[in-house]
Amino acid sequence: MSQIRLLSMDFDGTLVRDWAPPPYPKTLVRTLNQLRCNGVLIAVNTGRTIHLVEEGLEYTGFPIRPDFALTTEREVFRWNGSFWEDFGEWNSQCQQEHETLYSKAEGLLLEIEEFVGSKTAARLYYEENRFSGVVSRTNSEMDDICQFIETQRLGFPEFAYQRNAVYLRFCHVAYHKGTALAELQRLTDISSEQTFAVGDNFNDLPMLNLTFARFLACPSNAIEDVKATVRNQGGFVATQDSGLGVHEALRHYLPDLLA
Repeated sequence: MSQIRLLSMDFDGTLVRDWAPPPYPKTLVRTLNQLRCNGVLIAVNTGRTIHLVEEGLEYTGFPIRPDFALTTEREVFRWNGSFWEDFGEWNSQCQQEHETLYSKAEGLLLEIEEFVGSKTAARLYYEENRFSGVVSRTNSEMDDICQFIETQRLGFPEFAYQRNAVYLRFCHVAYHKGTALAELQRLTDISSEQTFAVGDNFNDLPMLNLTFARFLACPSNAIEDVKATVRNQGGFVATQDSGLGVHEALRHYLPDLLA
């Protein structure tokens, strides 16, 4: 049996793809089912909300329901056999921390809103009627938005954001894919030494860290920052994209089990 007991995997662009059929390879499905039969737990670690996780599973036809869903780069859910439920007190704590953050950073949010509305053609993103992020037209436009936020947030050390290409969501600095993964590890009594993490974009960088996972990987379609981060920590950069790359990485780390 391998040392890996937990898989933390980004969904869009990593497990599944939308730029070429099929959305996922059958070889990956067989591998994940084999690992699950050996007691390995499967977690999707994504920027999607829990509702959009369900939508993504249905839309792509991905046939494996994860044991856990780490959503919006911060929340922790467990599948109880019938529906998704909060796993522990983390989500409640997370919500309280973000309520406090939004209250303290009200002025900063107004500055960001004004900049995006007057200086860019990006779209403001709202969750529960609250200005929660930005969707830009291009990556270069998002680069400019991030640069503005970096200069303006200096007086707000708790204010941060998570970016996935042209999508950006505001967040408390203590909450990201890495800390959500750490909470899942605490609740399941699984260590970072027994964890595999794979992702492809900026918002995956926090979990692609040896602090949170010993076995690091990214598919070939990952952005260069992700590839460099994975390489610099001795991780595996696949030669194939999305799900094929995830399968390649699992075979790299588990050659005997998956031979």
